[in-house]
Amino acid sequence: MANTIGNPLSWGARMLGVAGHDIGEVARELGGDHAAPPRVRTIKIADIRAALRLGYADFSALRTDVIVAFLLYPIIGACLVWAAYHQNLVPLIFPLISGFALLGPAAAVGLYEMSRKREAGKSAGWADAFAVLQSPRFGAIFALAIAHLCVFFLWLLSAYTVFMSTMGPEIPGSPSAFLGDVLTTGPGWTMMLVGIPLGGLFALLVLATSVVSFPLLIDRAVGLPVAVVTSARVARQNPVTVAIWGLIVAGLLVLGSIPLLLGLAVVLPVLGHATWHLYRRAVVPR
Repeated sequence: MANTIGNPLSWGARMLGVAGHDIGEVARELGGDHAAPPRVRTIKIADIRAALRLGYADFSALRTDVIVAFLLYPIIGACLVWAAYHQNLVPLIFPLISGFALLGPAAAVGLYEMSRKREAGKSAGWADAFAVLQSPRFGAIFALAIAHLCVFFLWLLSAYTVFMSTMGPEIPGSPSAFLGDVLTTGPGWTMMLVGIPLGGLFALLVLATSVVSFPLLIDRAVGLPVAVVTSARVARQNPVTVAIWGLIVAGLLVLGSIPLLLGLAVVLPVLGHATWHLYRRAVVPR
C-alpha cells in the first residue's frame, strides 16, 4: 500500500513522536549509561614521551590522509587572521592565533577514532575521521565542542576588552605598528601583564576539561558530565605532568603557527593521535 501523509493532526502527532524520540536519544547520550566512573592513573613524563612517539607513529602511517584533512584547519585560521586585519581588528590577530589551541581538542576528535582503530589492528583512513558523526555519543561530543567554542569566543571578547582598557580606543593601522606599541609603551606592557595570565586561565580551563574527555566519549558511553569530571580528576591527580603536557602542546602549536599556520597541518595530527595514547595511559581500561 502506498504511503500517504494522512490528515494534518495524525501527521503532526507522528512528527512530535519522532522529535521526542530524538530528544530522548540526545539526552541519553549526554547523560551516559550510568556506569561506574572510570578510574584514573598516575602518569609520568615517560607516559608523555610514549604518547608522542605513538602519536607520531600513527601520523606516519596515515600521513597523506591526515595532512589533507587538517590542511583545512590552518586555512580557516589564515582566513580569520586575514578578516581581522582587513576589518580593522589588528589587536585580535594574536588572540585568534593563540586561541586556536582552545579548539584543538575538539578539532582532533576524528584523529582519536583513527588511533582507536589502528590500536585495535583495523585499517584506518581519513573517512574514519568523519565516522564520529555517526557515533551514538556524537551528541555529547558536539555539546563539549560547542562549550569549547564558547570559551574561544569568550577569550576573544576578553582579549579585546583588555586591549580597549589599556591601549585603546585607537586601533593601530598595521600589525607592525601594533607590535611596536605593545613592546615599547607602558600601556602595551600593561596589556601583556593582564592579557597573558588571563589567556593562561582560559587555556588551563580547556586543558583540565579536555585532556581525556573527548577520547573517553569516543571510547565509552559515559556521558558528558562524567567525561569532563574524569578529565578534571586526571589533571588534579597529575598536575605537574598535565601542566607539562599543556606546555608541550602550546609550544608545538606556536612552532606550527609560525610558517603562516601551515605547520599546524602536521602538528595537530601528531598531537591529536598522541592525545589518544595519553588517554590510554591516564584512564584504566574497562
